[in-house]
Parts: sequence; structure tokens; C-alpha cells
Amino acid sequence: MQRRLRVKHIQTLEERLIEEAKELRERAKQLPPCIEREELLRRARRNDAAAHMSEWLMSPRMVNFEQNSE
Repeated sequence: MQRRLRVKHIQTLEERLIEEAKELRERAKQLPPCIEREELLRRARRNDAAAHMSEWLMSPRMVNFEQNSE
């Protein structure tokens, strides 16, 4: 069985998602209107949404809610 490679991340998931979204938008700016550009912008919006959801799920309110529901 293969061992899974573990990677220690310096940035949080949210920071990595937001950084990738910025890079995707920069790449999209350099393209003329086309399908590839729309796909890059769509991926950037998904990353932004994922970062916000992750922040929301890790917020103290949600953590307290999960602890109280057990």
C-alpha cells in the first residue's frame, strides 16, 4: 500500500483559496472574452465562496452551535 504524502501548509485554507482566486482573475483579465476566460472567473468565484464558507464554519458561533447540539 502506498503511503500518502503529507504537506505542511504555511497558509490557511482560506488564504490559499483567496490567493488562487486573485491569480485566476489576473489570468482572466489577460484573455479576450471567451469560454476559457469565463471558466477562470467561475473558478475564482467558487474559491471565494469556499473560503467564506470555511471561515463561517470555523467561526466561534458555529463551533459553539455544534458543541451545544451534541
